Amino acid sequence: MADPRGFLEVPKKEAKYRPVGERVQDWDDVYLHDEPLKVLGEVSTQARRCMDCGIPFCHSGTAGCPLGNLIPEWNDLVRRGRWEAASARLHATNNFPEFTGAVCPAPCEAACVLSISEQSTGGAVTIKRIEKTIADESWAEGILGPEAPGARSGRSVGVVGSGPAGLAAAQQLTRAGHEVTVYERDDRLGGLLRYGIPEYKLQKSDIDRRIAQMRSEGTQFVVNCDVGTDISVAQLRSRHEAVVLAIGALEARDNPVPGRDLAGVHLAMEHLVPANRECEGDGPSPITAAGKHVVIIGGGDTGADCLGTAHRQGAASVVQLDYNPELPGDRDDVRSPWPTWPLIMRTSSAHAEGGERKYQVAVQRFTGDGAGNVTTMVLAEVEVTREPDGRRVVSPVGEEFEIPCELALFAIGFAGVQPSVLLDDLGLATNRRGVLGCGSDWQTDTPGVFVCGDAHRGASLVVWAIAEGRSTARAVDEFLMGASDLPSPVRPSALPLSVL
Repeated sequence: MADPRGFLEVPKKEAKYRPVGERVQDWDDVYLHDEPLKVLGEVSTQARRCMDCGIPFCHSGTAGCPLGNLIPEWNDLVRRGRWEAASARLHATNNFPEFTGAVCPAPCEAACVLSISEQSTGGAVTIKRIEKTIADESWAEGILGPEAPGARSGRSVGVVGSGPAGLAAAQQLTRAGHEVTVYERDDRLGGLLRYGIPEYKLQKSDIDRRIAQMRSEGTQFVVNCDVGTDISVAQLRSRHEAVVLAIGALEARDNPVPGRDLAGVHLAMEHLVPANRECEGDGPSPITAAGKHVVIIGGGDTGADCLGTAHRQGAASVVQLDYNPELPGDRDDVRSPWPTWPLIMRTSSAHAEGGERKYQVAVQRFTGDGAGNVTTMVLAEVEVTREPDGRRVVSPVGEEFEIPCELALFAIGFAGVQPSVLLDDLGLATNRRGVLGCGSDWQTDTPGVFVCGDAHRGASLVVWAIAEGRSTARAVDEFLMGASDLPSPVRPSALPLSVL
């Protein structure tokens, strides 16, 4: 059993960041990489804090990890130095723990029993750090390798999209014995893992390593292939007995305020994608923050990614805007009681690197110079209210004021799946949430066509994408074979497609 006094005797200790002045000069991992034996010893000690509580909410899908990660089990194995066994338990529920260990906001830690009262317990177990260390140690020691199936089914599956949902579904289906081909419209694999998340948060060598593992297992990949255009839907359906749509929800929200058409006003992904391409060696980004006054509209994770990217590009100043009030530093037991996700002020590594955050303000218009370049943003204090139907209304309540702005980035979320020939030719339409509905078997209204990840859920966490990919893989396996031994960590909404 776990150490019953661990959390009383061991203080919580997170992984250390590299010094700000050093890390903003490059795109390397923001975390400090100590000597391996020191890291393993420290993480083993941290695992003692997992108290083997009666009900481990950390791996509850409703409050904690949607993958159902067996967190107390691998924490105990790490505590005892059994790294290979810990890796086996971790990979039993998560195909890509190095991805989630790097970028997941860790709902498991928010649901940890030790987070009920941080003053008395010292705070949640450092689950995310332990998970990433298990994954890193597994690769370093050669514990991980290809898991090719013992027999082939003779059935073929096409997976459209190579983000975390598509990769998880593909790996599970390949290991079940099916012939799986992943189609990716970009020139490299990984989806938003590759081009949406900055290099300093997720090293792309981690993606390449997993892709190599999947190739060795038998998964095939086709890049630079926009399904519906480069190959027709008829060709796709003729090649495969089942199709999985893991195409993401990349239709970005915009705000057509006056001056939106000025040069230097962009959507967040128009900034992040070329910055990641530059890190891949594709040449300088055409949209850079170097020497500019940058304003980021949106207070979420994408905005923080733009912030860290702007720091590394050498911005003169960066301001991040949020129309919501500033959140408290501690959990409010009324608004977000344990073990739900706490509505608190969060500071990412990018915020610690500099920049200013403004709350309860919204852009009213942009102004520019004679050449059509943005130079100024006009803001106003605002109040956010809700209509009876739940619609959010943002209303100016204060005086307008100006701030310098030579690069503006809208990071205000995603509206759903992008329109495409693929969907048209499959006879599929998005629902009122802008995504693709499905039945309880993850199958869309088109027989033999399944959906998972952001394309079904809307823009969400990597951990949810992997969970849906794994669950859809089981549904596809059942569709092809009549039964399946693959796990299914989550279920789609029980609402009928017409309601969603």
